[in-house]
Amino acid sequence: MDTSPLFLWNLYPERFADVTQGQKVICVNQGGTSSGKTYTILQVLFHKAIFNAGWTISVVGQDIPNLKRGAIKDADTIVKSSPFFRQHIESYNKTDKTYFFKNGSKIEFLSLDNLQDAKSGKREGLFINEANGIDYSVYNELNMRTTYCTYIDFNPNAEFWVHEKVVGGENVAYFISNYTHNPFLHPNIKKEITKLKDIDDNLWRVYGLGQTGKVIGVIFDTVQVDLMPTNLKKEAYGLDFGFSNDPTVLVRGGLSDGKLYGEELIYQKGLTNSEIVRIFKELGVPKNAPIFADSADPKSIHEIKSYGYNIKGADKGRDSIDFSINLIKGYGKVHITRNSPNWHKEALAYKWAEDKTGKALNRPIDAFNHAWDAYRYWAIGMLSPQSKGLLAFG
Repeated sequence: MDTSPLFLWNLYPERFADVTQGQKVICVNQGGTSSGKTYTILQVLFHKAIFNAGWTISVVGQDIPNLKRGAIKDADTIVKSSPFFRQHIESYNKTDKTYFFKNGSKIEFLSLDNLQDAKSGKREGLFINEANGIDYSVYNELNMRTTYCTYIDFNPNAEFWVHEKVVGGENVAYFISNYTHNPFLHPNIKKEITKLKDIDDNLWRVYGLGQTGKVIGVIFDTVQVDLMPTNLKKEAYGLDFGFSNDPTVLVRGGLSDGKLYGEELIYQKGLTNSEIVRIFKELGVPKNAPIFADSADPKSIHEIKSYGYNIKGADKGRDSIDFSINLIKGYGKVHITRNSPNWHKEALAYKWAEDKTGKALNRPIDAFNHAWDAYRYWAIGMLSPQSKGLLAFG
């Protein structure tokens, strides 16, 4: 089995960190993009399942779609590439998303709907995947019911409960990794990561070096929340068109108790209008729900409208960017759901432009703004004084 340096770090943390051998250990893996941390932790967990008969190991993510795109996909690759692992696996239940081993061990992939779900069941091993998408209370309940080892991984966009409540504790191994620790990384991906040096210092710090992000000089203050509130007002959608170079982005916006909320629903390049409509159907976007789109693409708006969706171009008008930014900032912080990874990246990098001396100019950079543009269209349609919001659609 091919492994990176992270494998030995996590398999034998007492060799690389100040933890006591034989006691329960918490391995915190903070890392940049493509450092291989998720893949490596799964390799370690398969190893532990094989060499510890009867173990139950839970891999927990914020939701099943994220697990399927990440940890479950990585696990499948690991099994297919390792004859040693395959000979110890009895079966894989695709419905329950569980690997069963010949020695009675199992590795299960879970997404928990609420805190109560985290209070049921015990296990020998635990992996909290992309921990900044998991609430601390859920982690705490799961960890208290784990006997021997807990693994945590995440991209360090900003400090959160891991830094505040876990790192520095007894028998906690804290590892920081980045793309240089992954010897199997494709050169093209490595090239894209190193480009961040010249694009944005904070993005390079987080996704290149694996260091904790520092939110400085960004246009919007944001807060990460678990879910959109159930009592949303001004609820509607914002749509920013893209294709080859830029992604098509759909966000859902709303207002609750005077606070702004947003959720990323689509963030993908290469989508045709028919594919956008197909995803609308998969997401359950109601056909009568207001969708405010980029008015610079009337052809796409007309085509999507022909499928029966309640879409119209946002009335951008003169100085619409400044107007909508001020409109949003007037409500204070924007509360963005945890399952909005690309929007959170934009929140770190969407800043005011600077002149050659580094002095901030009174206009935003034209980058890292795709989700924000979609959200601006929602704001123009639902929050601006001259808009009648829902009534504008008739």
